[in-house]
Amino acid sequence: MVNYKKFFPITLLSALLIVGCSNSLQESENNKKEHQQTESRDIVEETKSVEVLPSFLNDKPKEMKNLYASAAKNRELLENIPCYCGCGKSSGHKNNYDCFVYKNHKDGAIVWDDHATKCGVCLEIAATSIQDYKAGKSIKEIRKKIDEAYKNGYAEPTPTPNL
Repeated sequence: MVNYKKFFPITLLSALLIVGCSNSLQESENNKKEHQQTESRDIVEETKSVEVLPSFLNDKPKEMKNLYASAAKNRELLENIPCYCGCGKSSGHKNNYDCFVYKNHKDGAIVWDDHATKCGVCLEIAATSIQDYKAGKSIKEIRKKIDEAYKNGYAEPTPTPNL
């Protein structure tokens, strides 16, 4: 009998990579009015809490929306995981969390970043990290796994402090 739980992470990552890599940088005129752009051309949008996703995700697949929601709720984890897509230099990101969230306000409001919607590496690192964390792995174990997996053939990692 086939265990479909084993195939779920692969299917999720494949779908996110296809969508992330094929996403266009163009937006409708209506969306441009609701967003700000950072110097790196990423779009940022504020919502009242992590429970309210940004409108730039409206046309994205359910899996990507779920990953954005999970990333925002796993701040401590993803702030300790580097990203290897080159966003440390191009966008000033310090960790994988920055690919999803630009800023957290003390009142619970959150400023989202659309960077990960255009980057399969960001999505893959977050999905793997969150899945492993939910499976009981420590942040240190996950960090070691990500560093090992992306040390060759990828951009320089974000300047995430060592654990």
